[in-house]
Amino acid sequence: MQPLGFPQYNFRFKSRENTRYIFDVIRKKFVVLQPEEWVRQHVIQYLLHDKGYPMSLINVEKTIRMHGINKRYDLVVFSPQGEIVLLVECKAPKIPITQATFDQIARYNMALKARFLLVTNGLEIYCCQMDPIEEKYAFLTQVPDFSR
Repeated sequence: MQPLGFPQYNFRFKSRENTRYIFDVIRKKFVVLQPEEWVRQHVIQYLLHDKGYPMSLINVEKTIRMHGINKRYDLVVFSPQGEIVLLVECKAPKIPITQATFDQIARYNMALKARFLLVTNGLEIYCCQMDPIEEKYAFLTQVPDFSR
């Protein structure tokens, strides 16, 4: 897999029947190593090791129901009080981050109400802070560290 714009991390891999797998420390299982999964696993390690988020507050690939349709988010991070702090949308490195990507995460956030949004393809990383009262957002220069 190609290098990404995150620090290098030690991952566990395995291969079976010409398929490569990577260990997901949150789901506690090996998952098929696809380009988007490569990005997702880097984001997880980045949040854990560089930003100090506890593993127990990170949720990976869960279904949410929006307007009668099931959608699946990549990652959410909860506060210790159970509120969604960070919503993450991962794309494969070859997928450019476009307005459609931001529209997708904004639709998810209408239901989830996260304080921060993170969009990345592993090469480009965008993070913004939401202001629900003013109905605005502001792009940040870095992903916020975990704070209790």
